[in-house]
Amino acid sequence: MNAFREHHKGSIQFGYRCFDRLLLNGLIQPFQQPERVLGFFNHYRDGRRVTRNLLTGIADQFQSWLKNRSEKWGAPDRVAVILKAREPARILIAIGGEKNQSPHLEMKQRWVNQFNFYLNDKRWGRMFVRICPYFPFSARVCLNQHHWLAIRMREEDIDFQQSTNAFLRCGNPARLQELADSLTARDLLQCGQKWLAAFTPFFTDRERGQAGCQHRLFFSQVEYCDNLIFHRRAAVDEVTQRLLDLNRNIGQPRKITTIFGRKVTREYKGKLQTVIEDLDLPNPVIRSHYGHGFAKQYVRDDRLLRTEPATNNVYDYGVKKDVENLPQLRDRMSAIVDNYHNVQQDVMETFIDRGQLRKLAEPTTLPNGRRIPGLKLDHPRQLAVMHSLVRFANLVGGGRFTTADLHGPALDALGVSQSQYSLASFRYDLAKLRAKGLVEKIPHSRRYRIVGKGYSICVAFLKLFEKIYAPLTAGLLAPFRGDQTLTEEKRCTLDRLYQHVSDDLNALLHAVGLKIAA
Repeated sequence: MNAFREHHKGSIQFGYRCFDRLLLNGLIQPFQQPERVLGFFNHYRDGRRVTRNLLTGIADQFQSWLKNRSEKWGAPDRVAVILKAREPARILIAIGGEKNQSPHLEMKQRWVNQFNFYLNDKRWGRMFVRICPYFPFSARVCLNQHHWLAIRMREEDIDFQQSTNAFLRCGNPARLQELADSLTARDLLQCGQKWLAAFTPFFTDRERGQAGCQHRLFFSQVEYCDNLIFHRRAAVDEVTQRLLDLNRNIGQPRKITTIFGRKVTREYKGKLQTVIEDLDLPNPVIRSHYGHGFAKQYVRDDRLLRTEPATNNVYDYGVKKDVENLPQLRDRMSAIVDNYHNVQQDVMETFIDRGQLRKLAEPTTLPNGRRIPGLKLDHPRQLAVMHSLVRFANLVGGGRFTTADLHGPALDALGVSQSQYSLASFRYDLAKLRAKGLVEKIPHSRRYRIVGKGYSICVAFLKLFEKIYAPLTAGLLAPFRGDQTLTEEKRCTLDRLYQHVSDDLNALLHAVGLKIAA
């Protein structure tokens, strides 16, 4: 269930989610090894020697073929524009003199002229294919599911309004989502391999069938978008302004390991950063970076709120690169969107106790007879544990963490050293949340995850403490302005914890890494 969408459904006209930009790499896999290239020429090309002249001649033949063929593509598939550009590509080179009939072959990265074909495909609409004319013809295919969906809806006579890569009106939103979810890896392969075969005339049909001379497709860059179209611009403005403010005021983005559910080790080299971009423009963007990807949220086309996870390496999402893994990739990216929305809704609303607060405060007796103390709203150590759980690193669910991951932030929240609050003590306090079913240990692992309403309860406890109990108590017992200027040593543990949370909420952008982009 998407709590954010459910809560705001009165303001939302309709919504859908689909892949946006799909950038695919095409490789003829047998020819990634020079020895297999030699085998191909020996078997299918009468034992021709793979020399420097031969490889150069193949590229020249491609360009001659292209000049003669360029004006013959017609409806329903049409090549609109062909652009030549010098770009890097992995090509086969022959090391040795021009007259050397047995040169050494290697695959090398070189800057060469490549050809970009901008197409109008009968099934996919606007797309482009980039082909390298040098053996073994590495390629790239760019597709957009919005164009594919537009063609499907026209075929079914569904009324809609499209604005480039977004739909602002749809006569049958349920069918739109069904069509979006019906996209298969076969749809990608049929389109990509059709055009790549057309742009590699070097191979015969027999060679394609027997020697596997056709491109395999792999994910290079993927964007998946959730689109919520509101009835009025005023409604989406109000929601996004609150999201911008509250995303500044919750959590600590020291690590964003669990945004994409991936563990960061000492060997990790990517970016861990959250940036609020374009604050001086009408539609600011919240962008969280992790590894080769990011998740961003912004308003476009006046009334559309888009949440979009994207990556240049699908391994960041725990998915292999072959396009056959499209269903797993869709599920993983859709889950990230749902978790992102659910946590945002948790942050936006305060939970009101309906008899459950008393039960949370009561001790829990486990099946083995062990008695675990309940949760106390004003317990500094418990609040420190909750504080470590609601860092920005845990905003998007599906993440996993160890107690060691959370111990450091809890020490910071309490303002104590490890000798004063050991890891064993932290685990004891975390066990109280486990006993209430708010945190669970992953089987056969040392890692944990928040479950159920665990995140909501933590946010509610921190809000009640920071926004109500602590301020009221301070105002009643010590109502003077000098509170804010008290030195650290003059404050009790509870006051220090309160001030720490308050400082984090008020100065998060500058203090712990959530910063405005230059």
